Amino acid sequence: MPEQKQPTLADRIEDLLPQTQCTKCAYAGCRPYAEVIAAGQAGYNQCPPGGAEGIARLARLLGKPVIPLNPVNGVERERPVAVIDEDACIGCTLCIQACPVDAIVGAAKQIHTVLPQLCTGCDLCVAPCPVDCIAMIPITPGQTGWAAWSQQQADDARQRYAFRTRRLQREKEENDARLAAKAVTKLKAVEAEIPVTPAELAEKERKRAIIQAAMERARLKKEQAKDQAPRKDED
Repeated sequence: MPEQKQPTLADRIEDLLPQTQCTKCAYAGCRPYAEVIAAGQAGYNQCPPGGAEGIARLARLLGKPVIPLNPVNGVERERPVAVIDEDACIGCTLCIQACPVDAIVGAAKQIHTVLPQLCTGCDLCVAPCPVDCIAMIPITPGQTGWAAWSQQQADDARQRYAFRTRRLQREKEENDARLAAKAVTKLKAVEAEIPVTPAELAEKERKRAIIQAAMERARLKKEQAKDQAPRKDED
């Protein structure tokens, strides 16, 4: 049986974050924020959903004093959930794309609905809505921070966020593969053309150059993504 890898400091910090993935900390999600805290590059008081209790938990782990929440990042508040005015919704899907935990269901040009039991209250769906039909409604009167958000809810949100991240990556890879196959088909079609005049020959070479350049960009992009992907022994 393989030896269990000891959690890093970033792992332990991430375990103490509420996993709302709201980006209010000024980073792209809870994991990136955990990593910069571990590296000493960000304060441990930048998470409004965690609130004062979250700061206290991080302070204990880091051996640091308990300090106030940085007001630049927001305020500790009662936990809200997003509610969509279905009469005003135009089905643009922008809120679905913005939700980090797949808590919004719907399809293009159809009414969207928030699943309140999945919503983390991150607010990220509000700004993209072009018709301003999303409201954030508090549902934990008198309770804020970790008093309004359980560890089980945080664990569930973390799993949904990870699942969504993997799904989006898979969809991107599948789309890239379709585009690559289409480019190969186009190149074969160009190669099959039999030019008669110098102008036709020049046009054939122009098409070939465009397609080959696109294929090379796609190849380089794929190589870069592979280099940036975490290795199995780093997971």
